[in-house]
Amino acid sequence: MAIVLSIDAGTSSVRSFAFDEAGAPLASAAREFTQHYPRPGWVEHDAEEILAAVVATLGEVRARVPDEPVAAIGLTVQRETTVVWDRRTGRPLHRAIVWQDRRTAGRCDQLEAAGHLEVVRARTGLVLDPYFSATKLEWLLGEGGVPATGDLAFGTVDSWLLWHLTGGAVHATEPGNASRTMLFDIRDLAWSGELVELFGVPAGCLPEVRPSSGRFGVTVEGCGVEAGIPVSGIAGDQQAALFGQACFEPGTTKNTYGTGSFVLMNVGPECPEPVEGLLTTVAWQLADGTVAYALEGAIFSTGSAIQWLRDGLGVIDEAAETGPLAASVDDTGGVYLVPAFTGLGSPWWDPYARGAVVGITRGTGRAHLARAVVEAMAYQTRDVVDAMQAASGREVVHLRADGGASVMDLLLQLQADQLQVPVSRPVNQETTALGAAYLAGLAEGVWGSLDELAAQWQLDVEVSPRADRASADALHAGWRRAVERARGWATDGA
Repeated sequence: MAIVLSIDAGTSSVRSFAFDEAGAPLASAAREFTQHYPRPGWVEHDAEEILAAVVATLGEVRARVPDEPVAAIGLTVQRETTVVWDRRTGRPLHRAIVWQDRRTAGRCDQLEAAGHLEVVRARTGLVLDPYFSATKLEWLLGEGGVPATGDLAFGTVDSWLLWHLTGGAVHATEPGNASRTMLFDIRDLAWSGELVELFGVPAGCLPEVRPSSGRFGVTVEGCGVEAGIPVSGIAGDQQAALFGQACFEPGTTKNTYGTGSFVLMNVGPECPEPVEGLLTTVAWQLADGTVAYALEGAIFSTGSAIQWLRDGLGVIDEAAETGPLAASVDDTGGVYLVPAFTGLGSPWWDPYARGAVVGITRGTGRAHLARAVVEAMAYQTRDVVDAMQAASGREVVHLRADGGASVMDLLLQLQADQLQVPVSRPVNQETTALGAAYLAGLAEGVWGSLDELAAQWQLDVEVSPRADRASADALHAGWRRAVERARGWATDGA
């Protein structure tokens, strides 16, 4: 039996897995890494700490399945996070600037005022927001003091890890991650010379763009596994989850409830026109050149609000306590929590929004706050789905859910009530890692087709709406009032 290893390098931790030919996880290992907040609104990671976590977790997983031949490694990563390193030494030239970081909000305002939004939307499917990589890289090359020499290498986290897994032999990415940099033309599937020039990026520092499923290179000694294993699948975490959820047909939709939440709808092989409030992104490109595009709603803070309850307020000791605590009360008592810790994403795109808690009374307790955090996940997802349906003309008739918070049945019920459609959770909830494994295994012949992969998807729980539309709308109206109070709060972008 051949197995496929998968690396899921997320925003707060690295997890590695071994999957068998049925897509079942055989072993896993995880390592958290440090979150750095040098200033309000700034978020950074140590790229070497992420790499060390990858090597450690790969080694642990391989030790648990020592006798199984490894057909391939798949890699999925947090997107937009910007890494720069020296090709000669392989060392980072600055801490990685994380997707959540807001330091370039003012620069995005300047670019929009100068009339550049239209070309950014047309070429990339994105909006002018500090979320994406281009203004982060521009900042690094300017205020960050990174020298634009011929030895400079830029990449999102996938490129950084691939470089080291292959011993510096391969500097590459794939269209899904490239499409999140704000430097990539999603129709031509190539770096945009126009945008590279706009942001002052040396073209020589950019990675090669290859299909998401296909052999990128092979491992070297010292990366946690034996040398010579093909690295054959790469995707951004949300595209990988869409793939792992077997959303292969146009109109199929998933939401991943992770550090943030990301609703993606497969819209097929033709790139749609830009949609107000949403992103258009490359979902994946297979080895035969087949491309799938997706509409995306990006929600910046969902699981991070649970981390805040734990680490910031001490309301809970472990994240797993959130669901039972939230379910211990019938409602929030009128409390709404808007987790705009680093601004609001879709459909608002307000980098100046900040977190707000409204409706507190003397009777508000821990459980009400916990429930307000869970309800905020459902409300934010509804905001995105409403915008997606209005803009695309496609109805979301069913939502597939994954990510850490999807284990909460309460969340699934709240989501079904807000959307008024069924919400399903698969048996294998590690869909992000599984999607990367599927892309790698397809390239190396472990699986032969998308149909074969779709047949492996298994239902764990499906939840149907219980609340009527009027009740759901009344609760959502209160949420929208709370959002308006959070918007535009940080006038200086901090």
